[in-house]
Amino acid sequence: MLEKSKHDTSKRNLELHKPKKQQVLSHNRVPSTVESLESPDCYVDYTAPLIHVMFAGGIGGSTADFLMHSIDTVKTRLQGQRPIKPLKYQNMLHAYITIFKQEGITRGLYSGVTPAILGSVPATTIYFGIYELTKRKLTAIGIPDTVAHLTAGSVGDVMASTVYVPSEVLKTRLQLQGRYNNPHFFSGYNYKNTWHAAQMLFKYEGPSAFYHGYKATLLRDVPFSALQFAFYEKFKLWATFYANTINQDSQLNLKWEIATGALAGGLAGALTTPLDVMKTILQTQVQKQVKVKKAVSSKQTTSVPSPNVVKYYTGVWEGMIWNYKNLGIKGLFIGIGPRVAWTAMQSGIMFFIYEQVLGLLVNNISD
Repeated sequence: MLEKSKHDTSKRNLELHKPKKQQVLSHNRVPSTVESLESPDCYVDYTAPLIHVMFAGGIGGSTADFLMHSIDTVKTRLQGQRPIKPLKYQNMLHAYITIFKQEGITRGLYSGVTPAILGSVPATTIYFGIYELTKRKLTAIGIPDTVAHLTAGSVGDVMASTVYVPSEVLKTRLQLQGRYNNPHFFSGYNYKNTWHAAQMLFKYEGPSAFYHGYKATLLRDVPFSALQFAFYEKFKLWATFYANTINQDSQLNLKWEIATGALAGGLAGALTTPLDVMKTILQTQVQKQVKVKKAVSSKQTTSVPSPNVVKYYTGVWEGMIWNYKNLGIKGLFIGIGPRVAWTAMQSGIMFFIYEQVLGLLVNNISD
């Protein structure tokens, strides 16, 4: 879901002791020469307060989620459309253009953005705080960096999931539905807005419905976050080493800041796509068809066959096996294009904003 930086994503070089190599340093722990990589005592570390890490993470994560929401909607439509030929959406570009032309931006590409942001702000704030705290505790007792990052990412996601899964259920259903009485796409739902969706979900499916697909979400996000953070920490370290040895620069420029985050997010997103497919399906399939019909407006028109002709999934592994047997390997990677695009760009934007905000906070403290 989210991410951080390792050299330490919360650390900052205040100054070098050798005057001939003095430079303005970033808020991260970045040595400015090849020698300093081998001699860590030549700089002073500053560990950012956890509240600053959480604040910067919350801003970075929620801003990135908002900016990239339209691509997430496209991914959801591709994964949630019924596998009945001819398919409504053929690929990422076709889906994006079709949704834009037929449904517009606000109620089309950006449908479901309200619950997305309402969940993203607290979830990313919690995640960054738990990740950083866990990472510090583990590295302090000598746990290897990679293990510490993977573990911290997993723990952070488990803790944040209690907040973001309910918002994820609402967001995903509204993304799949589009606007109220949408004549262009059949989802099985017909909510007027976020509040109406929450009311109908509670009334006809019960409180537990807010956690539909909880296991699938954790199975997707725990490895995603762990891999994303582990990749980011390594990529950032390598990029920093390159900047020091090749360019003699202690700070990464904009290009490298965004590239390291994007590469980490895109790679983690690709590897976890099969679990993302199942998460989307489990959260959007009609859970109790007889009762839910009462919540669906009779005015909704569509030429798509009844939902009853579509496979009903009872769990993650059962769904993955059925998809593979009936759709082949591509059935496990439906929507991988927009997923990789979303995770890459969202990750790059999030980490860049996170680093900049944390840097500003640290600079204000050190002045």
